[in-house]
Amino acid sequence: MQFWKKITPTERQIRIQKALGENVNFSHDASLGYPASKLDGKVFNEEAQFLKDAPILQTYVANPNHIGCHTFGTSEKAFRGTQEIEREVLNVLAVDVFKAEPNSFDGYIAPGGTEANIQAIWMYRNYFINKLNTSLSEIAIIASEDTHYSIPKAANLLMLDWLKIPVDFETRTIDIFALENSIINAKKRGKKYFIVVSNMGTTMFGAIDNPNDYVEILEKHDLKYKLHIDAAYGGFVYPFSNKASEINFENPKISSITIDAHKMLQAPYGTGVFICRKGLIENVLTKEAEYVEGMDLTLCGSRSGANAVAVWMILFTYGPFGWCEKIRILQMRTEWLCEQLDALHVKYFREPFMNIATIQAEYITPELVKKFDLVPQKHDGNNQWYKIVIMDHVEIDHLMAFITDLKTTLQQKNEIVPV
Repeated sequence: MQFWKKITPTERQIRIQKALGENVNFSHDASLGYPASKLDGKVFNEEAQFLKDAPILQTYVANPNHIGCHTFGTSEKAFRGTQEIEREVLNVLAVDVFKAEPNSFDGYIAPGGTEANIQAIWMYRNYFINKLNTSLSEIAIIASEDTHYSIPKAANLLMLDWLKIPVDFETRTIDIFALENSIINAKKRGKKYFIVVSNMGTTMFGAIDNPNDYVEILEKHDLKYKLHIDAAYGGFVYPFSNKASEINFENPKISSITIDAHKMLQAPYGTGVFICRKGLIENVLTKEAEYVEGMDLTLCGSRSGANAVAVWMILFTYGPFGWCEKIRILQMRTEWLCEQLDALHVKYFREPFMNIATIQAEYITPELVKKFDLVPQKHDGNNQWYKIVIMDHVEIDHLMAFITDLKTTLQQKNEIVPV
């Protein structure tokens, strides 16, 4: 690890206070030109005693604006202190977790994985248009049917076709035959450039796509593409549970990655991460943002620097070994649940390195759904799956209560022999 380590509470507090001290202080500085200020003092009292020991809350009150991309060119000097905190976060994630070379990437803390995915597709669409002089009608998105809804949302916003690739019902793996047929038919319709979204942990199943499935077929047909990894859910799990993972920037075919800090990392909602290789993000420069120092290369524009500080605090509280330990505990709980489901002969899907077990709907009653707040694959009455996500608050006692009630349900339906 080059950048990630565990540091003490005192060291964390000193670091954040130093960063805030390097930002503009709207309480004392004569900063006349910014359409911004600290949070309203009549509502958010910056003198509250508890703030002295709460660096993240201090940052929320100070209200730094991280508009722009702080890995590329210059940025608004008024917030340079917390911008450096954001760069430290990106170094940890890009270099230490996803194995990029230092200074070989751009990125930012986005308001969630949905924006980060749209940012990637927007960037590649413009790359193909700017660099290869193509037209919208020649570009298509490829992603599996299990992919996150942000992908069809991006297709709608960016006026691109989405090739939705079917997956096997039980294994959730991409249907390679259907994938190749879809690409061949798209090529016949004039598609020449493809934006591939490969999943590292689908939202419903935690399934891991093999990005090489896409790469091999696209290269077989001599087609140009860019490959994005949607690790919004799995990015803080899979690289730690599967040490042999090759889904990272050591794979030269991978150009960008999305991660959500507000899922497994338990950062405040509205905290995603977008990381891409150098030479790409400038394709989404908004030249008209002339009043912004540096360049606005993001979809959202203004964004809270407090989110970057929150991610920094979590990462440097745990350190790499503490985080690996946490993920291992969640893996053990997931394995326990799956062992109980196996004993009951209940059919489910579980990616071995993830902390989700998705149970076929035939085994789940409305009473179980209500009592344990299970999430269906679909809310339209045609649901086939319910998922259980082993988050930090889900302990064995909770899982044991679910298994006990599930067993009773199955006995009443005469699906297992009473014990």
